[in-house]
Amino acid sequence: MTDPQLSVLLNTGTRMPLLGLGTFRLQGQEDTYNAVDAALAAGYRAFDTAAVYHNEAQLGHALRCLLPKHGLSREDVFVTSKLGPKDQGSKARDGCLRSLEQLGLGYIDLYLIHWPGTQGLPAGDKRNTENRAQSWTVLEDFYSEGKFCAIGVSNYTVEHMEELLKSCKVPPAVLQVEFHPKLVQEDLRAFCKERGVCFQAYSSLGTGVLLSDQVVVDLAKKYGRTSAQVLLRWAVQQNIPVLPKSCQRVRVEENGRLFDFEISKEDVERLFALDCGERFCWDPRQVS
Repeated sequence: MTDPQLSVLLNTGTRMPLLGLGTFRLQGQEDTYNAVDAALAAGYRAFDTAAVYHNEAQLGHALRCLLPKHGLSREDVFVTSKLGPKDQGSKARDGCLRSLEQLGLGYIDLYLIHWPGTQGLPAGDKRNTENRAQSWTVLEDFYSEGKFCAIGVSNYTVEHMEELLKSCKVPPAVLQVEFHPKLVQEDLRAFCKERGVCFQAYSSLGTGVLLSDQVVVDLAKKYGRTSAQVLLRWAVQQNIPVLPKSCQRVRVEENGRLFDFEISKEDVERLFALDCGERFCWDPRQVS
């Protein structure tokens, strides 16, 4: 069971851990196995993958092997995957079935549309709108069948979210986007709070760039923590789930030690003051 104090309640009634292991760029069965082993030992109970990461099968295999070792069952972990942009629209059902088959875990706790656009279409092409609407209908079907326990989206803007909420039968449970002190996404966070959608962060460390930011470094010294721990704690202290990624056991363990210290209100605001709208990943604002 997920500890209520270390999790967020989704609009489905399911709890999602505040801390999960991101697996972007994690490749190879051995590295995946070692990262998952370290994460489970460190108390992680959520794992995030995607069709485009090409590691769903490795993650599923690692979990099937390692859960018994750690005295855990399938129900003790929360697994997220995502529909690839190449499967947006008419290929969505096949993409969902492929993720279920690759993971081999019986069901997926949270399944997201990874990107508002469609691979091969220009960002401004109106077919993007039609395709993601078709994809969402497919996700709703898998949700109603119990294959997906919750469904959501990633990299959507406020406009994309408004469009989805006007037409959906099942509202999204989660919006996963880039979030860190230099990109605080105030409008999106307010929108999600108002509509009961969990706002989840990826790239909390700014692809590593923020680890050397002087404000972050100073706060790390003040609290006797790593820069990564400060950035991750800043997010979870706002009840925003995070997905740090590493294949190094020491880093996985360090990144998991977030719940035994607190950042002062003034220092939280110091980090917010770094906001300048800077993105280190993808910009979905041009996608129609």
